[in-house]
Amino acid sequence: MIRASFARLEPARLALRGLEPLLSALPLDEGWARAVRAAEERGRVVHVLRNVSLVDLLALEHFVRAQELAPIGFANELGAWVEPALARLRLHAPPPAERLLEALASGRSAALFMKRAPGLLSRAGGAFRGRSEGDDLLLALVDDCRKTGRDILFFPQAFVWTRRPERHGGLSFVDAVFGPVDFPGDLRAALQFFLNYKHVVVRAGEPLSLREFLAQEPPDESDEVLVRRLSYALLRKVERERRAILGPAHKPVDRVREEVLRSPKLQAAVREIAGEGEAERAAVTDKARAILEELQATPDPETLRALEVLASTLARRVYSGIDVDREGIARVREAAQKGSLVLLPSHKSHVDYLLLSYVLRKHELQLPLIAAGDNLAFFPLGPIFRRAGAFFIRRSFRGDRLYAIAVDAYVRRLIRDGWAIEFFLEGGRSRTGKLLPPKLGLLNMVVDAALSLDGREIAFVPVSIGYERMMEEGSYARELSGGQKRPEDALGLFRASSVLRQKYGRANVQFGQIIELGELRRRMGIEGTSVPPAKRRALVTRIAHQAMSEINRVTLVTPGALVATVLLCHGRRGIAHAALVEVCRRLSSLAGRLGAREAPSLVREDSGELREAAVREAAALFVRGGLVRQHVPGDTLTSAPRKRGRVYTGTDVIYTVPDDKRILLDISKNIIVHLFVDRALVSVALLSAEVPLSLGELRERVKDLSRLFKFEFVFRADAPFDRIFDETVDDLVRQGEVAIEADRALPGNGSAGEGGRASVAFYASVVRNFLESYRIAARAARSLVAGPVAEKDLTARALRIGEQMFLGGEIERAEAVSGPVIDNALAAFVDQGYLRREGGKLQLAEPFRSDEAAREIEARVARYLSRRPEDVAW
Repeated sequence: MIRASFARLEPARLALRGLEPLLSALPLDEGWARAVRAAEERGRVVHVLRNVSLVDLLALEHFVRAQELAPIGFANELGAWVEPALARLRLHAPPPAERLLEALASGRSAALFMKRAPGLLSRAGGAFRGRSEGDDLLLALVDDCRKTGRDILFFPQAFVWTRRPERHGGLSFVDAVFGPVDFPGDLRAALQFFLNYKHVVVRAGEPLSLREFLAQEPPDESDEVLVRRLSYALLRKVERERRAILGPAHKPVDRVREEVLRSPKLQAAVREIAGEGEAERAAVTDKARAILEELQATPDPETLRALEVLASTLARRVYSGIDVDREGIARVREAAQKGSLVLLPSHKSHVDYLLLSYVLRKHELQLPLIAAGDNLAFFPLGPIFRRAGAFFIRRSFRGDRLYAIAVDAYVRRLIRDGWAIEFFLEGGRSRTGKLLPPKLGLLNMVVDAALSLDGREIAFVPVSIGYERMMEEGSYARELSGGQKRPEDALGLFRASSVLRQKYGRANVQFGQIIELGELRRRMGIEGTSVPPAKRRALVTRIAHQAMSEINRVTLVTPGALVATVLLCHGRRGIAHAALVEVCRRLSSLAGRLGAREAPSLVREDSGELREAAVREAAALFVRGGLVRQHVPGDTLTSAPRKRGRVYTGTDVIYTVPDDKRILLDISKNIIVHLFVDRALVSVALLSAEVPLSLGELRERVKDLSRLFKFEFVFRADAPFDRIFDETVDDLVRQGEVAIEADRALPGNGSAGEGGRASVAFYASVVRNFLESYRIAARAARSLVAGPVAEKDLTARALRIGEQMFLGGEIERAEAVSGPVIDNALAAFVDQGYLRREGGKLQLAEPFRSDEAAREIEARVARYLSRRPEDVAW
């Protein structure tokens, strides 16, 4: 019956046949058909589209035909295209409402257009809202649902033919004639179709059940009010889908500035700073305007399109591929439909900006405005970044009240307008590979702005961006060893050309569980827009630590990170390929047991077992990059390594890491170091004890280590220390790596023929370089007996001392000579009461000001570094 009716849809059928080569190229998400089919099983389907468009109707009809869904039997204002010819030729044709119900009763679907596009060449009567019959159609559906009890599913459909955003500020002549980009007339819609048919984005929103809608409305509500609410609800659903893709409407740059300048908070600050004089107020206002010009993003579609091409080229040229968290993308899309996004990615590379935007654009999500340091505002990249959506903030604006309030007002305006915002909680790039402690300044502003927007859902999205090798690894190694950070400038573009000739393995983007501000407020008992300062601080801190914990949780275990961990921690001069694969297999199994995400290239999809080829490829990546050397048959210890056209792939190869490259490899290792920190601290406490420890003593030693490393590692935020300790020890016991005998903790007998001591020694080895860094810092702190020293100078002194300690054999790991880790150690010593900060300098605290007492600081760290001859590697 449906097939027979469809055969009579002459105009649509002929148009579809003529456009078939183009329509068949339209991309369609697999989930679209599943969603529509599920709706058809629940009831009769009415597809809801925003504005009257023949192009949208033909594309929708093509999709339902191709997916064998219920064909469209009615379309308001475009009925001649889809309704049977005989129905149209009857002398007394039924009114549109009756024809709509007939179509649904016959098993077909319907298309309901909610608006008409403005424009001189649009259809006659081109009002912005559809004809009044649109309300009649909704009312007819409401009456039918009430009488028959049969449900009707309104299915919002968003067709986006161009990524050019809607613009505020009036219509241009072209827009007035042909309709604006987001509300095109017939001619412009046809042109958009022919230019962009391969790139159209089709999104179906959450269907609205008419029966459920009516059940929630007051029974005595008037039909006029009911239809108005239904119409608004449908339009809002369609608009949400479009906004999730395109973002908010763009405003002229000067209009945004003036809106920010008029904000009550900024105006109050101007009055307070300038006083009552008009001239003084005008001068302060001009200063605020200049701040906003320096700060403001000016997103431009053409620049974004060019950068997408650049990012695609970079991804193909530099990386072997990009692993993207598809389920996470779906969660982000759902959150974008509900409200505004605040993206909180990890920050390890300048590529982070480009990579995340590239992934979002590829998955048809709106691009955020990105908070960037003003060190990136240099010519020529600064203007390009600004047009790509970056807004530049000074690294520090302490003491400049007007600047702080201008930034706050600008961020408030962005959130109020519905922009997605992206910024790095760590503040700057991590040179070590692991997460830095969160900086709360900008997060405070964002949360404060979000709290003032009652009713607007704000979602914080933790994002882990990972690499097997970092493009900046060379400069990072120099900075870690004490070299000065080079300022970003145009010359860096030329220096980067050699970097782009190398390969850096695979990159990945993973999304953590989204933190919904409204839900978090409810859990913390925070209500209303007026939040006491203490509760606001608690809320900000909670978001920051939860986001960092989520980033760690979803960080991908890559072949490169796993291989780097084994190469640095196995405990021998070199490691044979077979042994490397075996230890990687055990660590991969442990990561899987801990719930870590493993890269698709690392394990087999069917079994989850480690791929030997992944280990070989990662090792070859490091060999090509000069981070690892391989000794192959025929090489001698006294001859220089032979240059080979291809990396040797035999099973008899032995890998070694040169001392001067360990700090580079450590960056890759530290990407996943958080996975092993809990069992590493237990292992350090266990192995460094002179006698077997009771569980209580072991707990206290691990707690001391956790306090020592509070600035070093982002520990789990989902449980208190005691629970994490108990879970870690229980798992070590289950695996046979630790044994409990008469309440004493000992290395276990192991499993699968492996001794527990070897496993525990490996775990302890994972954090040995950090302990050695802290010992270096403690040795340097002894020099404070002579008097206070600026922290920067003390770090430089510690790096020189560390080099001597390594060359003299007092420490084992070259990567322990690391500036950022020594900085963390000094911060920990202040926190532990060993040191004090005063007047911008560090000095010994009162109990440690003698040489003998200062030596005790080093002794307290060094006691965890004792080794036993029987502590052999895995």
